[in-house]
Amino acid sequence: MSLRLTGFALPLALVLHTHAADLAGERQIYLIDGQGKEQAIGTLTVEADGSGYGYTLDLDLNQFKDHFLSMKEMKCLEGPELWCYVPYPYDTPRRITADDLRWLEHDLLFLFKKPDTFGARLWNGIYYPLEVSDEGTIRGEAHALDLNLIASPPEDLTTPPIGQYDIGDFKLEGRWLPDIEIR
Repeated sequence: MSLRLTGFALPLALVLHTHAADLAGERQIYLIDGQGKEQAIGTLTVEADGSGYGYTLDLDLNQFKDHFLSMKEMKCLEGPELWCYVPYPYDTPRRITADDLRWLEHDLLFLFKKPDTFGARLWNGIYYPLEVSDEGTIRGEAHALDLNLIASPPEDLTTPPIGQYDIGDFKLEGRWLPDIEIR
């Protein structure tokens, strides 16, 4: 079973036209623990469509276990912590450029919890700000995010609502999966 998120047909007026060849193609998505051990969680397919880049995110939900947390079924990776996928709940254009990966960042939200704690705490959100490296790899490092921020829909559906002032730092050595790579 997989979760497929697409956005090739949706227009976005504020698309920047840079580094076309750097983004196109299919890539694997890996979450990486503090010792460098990788866990593949799905694929990202990016296609140029004349006005920018649409993408499809296909998470391999067979890698995740079902957990019923705070009255909601969640798909979680199990390790020293539960690392639960939190689908962004509103429509997005699923558009990116090499300089602006924010919609993809919104589609890769997680929350963490210790296995022995009760319920899900939305203030334990994980947000990976992403950058394209010189080699074309997309990389990100986990930051804290209070997921209560997305409890109601944003007024403007064309601009990603989560910004740099909404995310915070936390001790990465204390988190199970502090890094993400898409290559």
